[in-house]
Amino acid sequence: MSVARITEIIASSDKSFEDATKKGIERACKTLKGVQGAWVQDQKVTVKDGKIDEYRVSLKVTFVLDD
Repeated sequence: MSVARITEIIASSDKSFEDATKKGIERACKTLKGVQGAWVQDQKVTVKDGKIDEYRVSLKVTFVLDD
């Protein structure tokens, strides 16, 4: 029987929400072993001079704990 844990991370990109999500997952996989999945909890943007400056996502990442 395996036990999983969920951790929350925030990632950003100047391109898109999809790119921010991809960067967040790639970074999580460098630190966490056994990443099984993730879901986007929240999305938001920052605005500078009337234009979108940055896309941000809040991710819940699920990973399996070692025995």
